[in-house]
Amino acid sequence: MTDKMQQIVLASRPDGAPTHDNFRLETADMPTPGDGEILVAVSHMSLDPYMRGRMDDAKSYAQPVPVGGKMEGGGVGQVLASNSPHFKEGDHVFGMFGWATHAVADARMCRKIDPNQAPVTTALGVLGMPGFTGWYGFNELGRPKKGETLAVAAATGPVGSMVGQLAKAKGLRAVGIAGGADKCKLAVEEFGFDACIDHRAYKTASDLRAALKEAAPDGIDIYFENVGGKVLEAAITLMNPHGRIPLCGMIAWYNAGGLGASAAQEGLTAPKLWRTILVNFLSVNGFIISNHWDRFPDFVAEVAPMIADGRVKYAEDITEGLENAPQAFMDLLTGGNHGKAIVKVG
Repeated sequence: MTDKMQQIVLASRPDGAPTHDNFRLETADMPTPGDGEILVAVSHMSLDPYMRGRMDDAKSYAQPVPVGGKMEGGGVGQVLASNSPHFKEGDHVFGMFGWATHAVADARMCRKIDPNQAPVTTALGVLGMPGFTGWYGFNELGRPKKGETLAVAAATGPVGSMVGQLAKAKGLRAVGIAGGADKCKLAVEEFGFDACIDHRAYKTASDLRAALKEAAPDGIDIYFENVGGKVLEAAITLMNPHGRIPLCGMIAWYNAGGLGASAAQEGLTAPKLWRTILVNFLSVNGFIISNHWDRFPDFVAEVAPMIADGRVKYAEDITEGLENAPQAFMDLLTGGNHGKAIVKVG
């Protein structure tokens, strides 16, 4: 076994969209696991929008990555050495290993995965945190009813595609919003959405709203919010009374830092938002999926069989090489990925 590893650290905090200067690839000594810990050779790591928030020194639900610290993130790999009775050498495992080729982790914070059940990469997407986010937000906060209409942006991503497919399985009309004609085609032909709107084809929120209204003639009962920006402005005025908005992200504003670009510049003034919520009796529920891990077994029990028999499909966008993770992450933030963004590390 080599005595060196590689990792990507936060070299500096971004001012707006991240650049390559904000990341640094380092070589370090191989860590040694202590009591109750495991040493893992990471095979694949996840790239997720929340990581952009970790790059800012701003108050949030989690501490920011310190300058010089390893970039955070989930990964899968194999155990090289174990000081835990729960794992042995060769086990496949998921954990928060960060942007690195190897990592030491508390065994209690890791999860054994079965490569015979599904490819290990699914633990990063459709059978991992993103898929779970879609499942929980849609079912628990969306409170779906047969015959209703759902709208979700980033429709071909791991969250949006899960939400859309679950909606179809429960008898809802599913309208996706995605960036590009190819993604919209994937949403309809692969994931089974009834319609998909290319938001890049519309310069203004009012034009996007008109297209969305045509695709959702009966209004929107559930808007699964993970984007913000002009998509939110287009969708919220089409909400039906007593509509529900599960809120898990706002990627359109992340690169502006903190809460993002001024929503008022896009027409989303606070009075307009609050009045729309008030007069339509809307339920808006923000949630962070890490607060709901007790429901993860229920998610796997329901969704794993649906993946096995083809009722739930998934797409993965895999980049080769740890050194290419920064570029893949920057592409993710501008919609350049097609499916779950993953880096093949080793």
